[in-house]
Amino acid sequence: MSDDDAAANAELDEATIRLATEIFNSARNGESEKLRGWLAQGLPPNMRNDKGDSLLMLASYHGHLEATRLLLEQGADPEMYNDNGHHPLSGAAFKGDFAMAELLISHGASVNARSPDDKTALMFAAMFDNAEVVDFLLAQDADPHATDSRGMTASELASALGATQTPAMLDAV
Repeated sequence: MSDDDAAANAELDEATIRLATEIFNSARNGESEKLRGWLAQGLPPNMRNDKGDSLLMLASYHGHLEATRLLLEQGADPEMYNDNGHHPLSGAAFKGDFAMAELLISHGASVNARSPDDKTALMFAAMFDNAEVVDFLLAQDADPHATDSRGMTASELASALGATQTPAMLDAV
């Protein structure tokens, strides 16, 4: 390879890295129109970064419904876990984002999916006292009796973290 070819490859690599960074930032920032354009040009909807975060994970975690809907409609997998073993529904539950949880479930996210420590979305919602999301997940057949890797239920985890609403909701089920 000539020096000119090596320089062109290095330039291409830098340009590719800049583009990838722009794409992931667009997902994180909810820039739907940019994502729509790239998807129309063949961008894989399940593209992941170096931490395993998919475009969908970034858009949904940051509360961008339109970008999340676009990615789901273009085939993004709502069950794709990142390298830490988290998936989009867990992020929505943790943040108390009812609309996002509803969108993800309506596009196939499993209500009882588990993280590496066996926590479910219901557990995340309960721990952070996100009552509206707990109520919704229960209505979607989330298992209130499931236990994490330490043997704790959603109600027990919520109580341990000082949640004020969700333990009673879960104990009533």
